[in-house]
Amino acid sequence: MREIILDTETTGLDPATGDRLVEIACVEILNYIPTGEHYHTYLDPERDVPEGAFNVHGLSTEFLKGKPLFKDAAADFLAFIGDSRLVIHNAEFDMKFLNSELKRAGLPLLPADRAFDTLAYARRKHPGAANSLDALCARYKIDNSRRTKHGALMDSEILAEVYAELMGGRQATLILASEAAIRQKAEIKVRRERPAPLAPLLKDEEAQAHAQFLATLGDKAVWRDYIE
Repeated sequence: MREIILDTETTGLDPATGDRLVEIACVEILNYIPTGEHYHTYLDPERDVPEGAFNVHGLSTEFLKGKPLFKDAAADFLAFIGDSRLVIHNAEFDMKFLNSELKRAGLPLLPADRAFDTLAYARRKHPGAANSLDALCARYKIDNSRRTKHGALMDSEILAEVYAELMGGRQATLILASEAAIRQKAEIKVRRERPAPLAPLLKDEEAQAHAQFLATLGDKAVWRDYIE
């Protein structure tokens, strides 16, 4: 099953007040395992990056100036995600921004049911516990020490690991792999020829007595064919 882990960075919290996307990252997974394929781009938001947003992701107005506009990156982004399910932590936030940019570019919007929200799922699985990405990394013993700031690509890679643990994907994959290995091993049959045949254990008198017994059964002895 192909799924896309997705994350974004923005200039703020609400596209309705003029905030824009500044980064999109997607990581492809098959059966919870990253394939190594990914999509990543920075975007020129065509506006300044507030200090608060810069402190979160470290992407400055100067750095983003001249990067692709969303309308120019949209075709590659949509081609990469295809019709696969999108796996997003706090999906409502990212989908709101993506659809705002798609609408601005005159492109069809992404339906809400395309997204699987790992935050909502984690809250159901671990009620009453902290379920931020960092908290889930701590719970599942996933190394996130490189995450000193928010970054869409890094966060997507980390979320791929978290998602596998949330869904039991790693354990399931290992079990499937083990079962496959057992089946493969069972199908391998090795024939070895003995250097010298074993000496018969049946004595001559025993063989004669057996033959005399079979003679009393007439033609109905079905195993006669296997010894003649």
